[in-house]
Amino acid sequence: MTDQAVGGGHLAPEAVRGTGTAAQQRRAPGPRQDSAAPRPVRAGFAGRRRELKALRADIRQAGLDTLSGRRGARSRVLLIAGRPGSGRTALAEELLRELAHDYPDGVLRAVLTGRGGEPLATDRTARELLGALGVDAAPGAPEDELTEALRGALAGRRVLLLLDDAPGAEEVEPLIPDAPDCLVVVVSQGPLTGIPDVRPCALGGLDTAAAVEVLSRYAGPTRITVDPRTADAVAEDCGGQPAALILAGAWLAARPKFSVADLRQALHAVPVPPDLPTGDRPLYRAFHLTYEALPQPAARILRLTTLAPDGLVDAHVAAALGGCAVGAAATVLHDFAALGLLRPVPAEDVPGIPPVDAEPYPRYRLPGCLAPLSRELLREYERPADVQLARARMLERTVRLLQSCRAAAEPADSPARRKAAGLPRSLRFPSRAAAAHWLRTRRGALLDAARIAVADGQLDTLDRRLLAALTRALLAHHGPEAAAPDLYTLHRLVLEAASRRRLPREQAAALLNLGDLDAQAGRTEQALARYRGALEAARAVKDPAATGRALESLGDSYAELGDWTRAADWYGRALELRLARGERADAARLHGRIGIALGFTGRYEQALKECRAAARAYRRLGDLAGQARVTGETARVHEHAGRPEEALRSLLEALGTAREASDARAESGLQLRIADTLDGLGDPAAARLHRAAGERLREEQPD
Repeated sequence: MTDQAVGGGHLAPEAVRGTGTAAQQRRAPGPRQDSAAPRPVRAGFAGRRRELKALRADIRQAGLDTLSGRRGARSRVLLIAGRPGSGRTALAEELLRELAHDYPDGVLRAVLTGRGGEPLATDRTARELLGALGVDAAPGAPEDELTEALRGALAGRRVLLLLDDAPGAEEVEPLIPDAPDCLVVVVSQGPLTGIPDVRPCALGGLDTAAAVEVLSRYAGPTRITVDPRTADAVAEDCGGQPAALILAGAWLAARPKFSVADLRQALHAVPVPPDLPTGDRPLYRAFHLTYEALPQPAARILRLTTLAPDGLVDAHVAAALGGCAVGAAATVLHDFAALGLLRPVPAEDVPGIPPVDAEPYPRYRLPGCLAPLSRELLREYERPADVQLARARMLERTVRLLQSCRAAAEPADSPARRKAAGLPRSLRFPSRAAAAHWLRTRRGALLDAARIAVADGQLDTLDRRLLAALTRALLAHHGPEAAAPDLYTLHRLVLEAASRRRLPREQAAALLNLGDLDAQAGRTEQALARYRGALEAARAVKDPAATGRALESLGDSYAELGDWTRAADWYGRALELRLARGERADAARLHGRIGIALGFTGRYEQALKECRAAARAYRRLGDLAGQARVTGETARVHEHAGRPEEALRSLLEALGTAREASDARAESGLQLRIADTLDGLGDPAAARLHRAAGERLREEQPD
């Protein structure tokens, strides 16, 4: 979480655009009679000109690692250090805005601290940055591989990289590009000890003029102009901290009959814990002044926003947490943004989707500097049972939204679409594109919701239903290949939940899925370990389907490693299980795989026997394509055995079967193999005919 919403120097962004429904336009009941909704003000920037000038000058200075006039190999690192609420993120954003024209390859942003104030895993951050660059990374790739891929992707580019809310040097150092033309701007509370040549810029409070300007933009200029000395005193009481000034100004804006002196008196009336550090007192006073003025339902929603996945709050999340209607929650969030308690997340324009359909409810984030204060109130006022109930309501609503999202990708007459039609209107998506947009923009929050559900461990089956719904939605909208990195995360969460609850059947399924993704990424040894664990779990509950899949996958893994003897052995064990269960199609496939494996070990007669058994099985099943495929493998065994004439006969037989099956792709490949075999037998004229036929068929195939 960051303090970007109330960043020092940044005057308030427009709190939120007009919402899309009449329910959202209505004000929630309960505000005090002496208050009025503060009007959103325009974006701007106040003060910090000296700091900006110093930061720009630091970029041009030679680094300490520069030798003989040559540039360093890594990117220059600028550090903006300050306490939360000091405007450090806003200063960084203003610096990036001024420098953007010098870095044509764009700006990348990453927040290095999680929802609860914990450091985020570096591999997660690196993957997000790679995604922003449009670079694919293997699912489940380790941290070193991801950070190396990130450095490689940034090499030769001119990019601005903002690493916000960095806990320390350990989280920053692996992300620094080996690219001297890039610039890294780090926002942190303290120094980055261990990173050489860091350019620090320590922030204090705003000067009085800039602080009063921030206060004026929120409270309105009239009362500030009438009582300038008291306004200066309020700026001093707020320590020049933009976060405190924004909250104080918004509080005053909501009370048209109050003066600046009333504001100052109210700030001084807020009791402060005696052990609270002096520098934290201004923000504490301003936050509690605003909080205490909220109606009880709104105050409770503010406390509960700290539970929002990935810190992202919209009307659905707030309504579920607070147990109120979606329209009322939307109005409360709108008011929070105007009061400086939430930061609006800019809506994304999507071609072909009306804005009201793409973003029917605006998104917000709780500023990082306010999150600890809100969490403290949550611990003080909410019972653990009530917190868990609010979390369960939020996750249950997320499950229903995911089910609706997946249904939007189904045909209009599908059971899923008919079921979704019975949901409340607020839970339905107007189109598939709108559902896909929602899934993409909430991706991080949805994955975090899955982590929350699994970590809770006491939500009955809610965690498993959420994981299943998110998996299906990702597959429906993105497909297995594009969704693979997120699916890897979800399968690991399934494994964690199944292991903790001692559910071997689900544990086996998760291990099999993880093993498949590891195998696709080339991590065969890791896949082997997954498959062995899946086999053990499946046998523990006598799950024949999972057992057979694990046995066959072990065979595939050893075949990938070139250990054909072990591959044949595991295929044989899988074949016994398939034959015992009467699964003839699977048995036919395994006969063929055993034949291929035995052929590589030099046991040609046994290999031919297995291939012929597979061909007979496919023929009995009426699977001509399978029969052609395994007959072609029979020819390969003959080739390995040094019998080109027998190989040619098998290939011709396979070609006839492929034609009978109308399998043009297989026919093309077989024609080319026949041509190669004829070349080896000394018949180039016939080889040319078959090669021409094969190439013609290949050209006719769709991409």
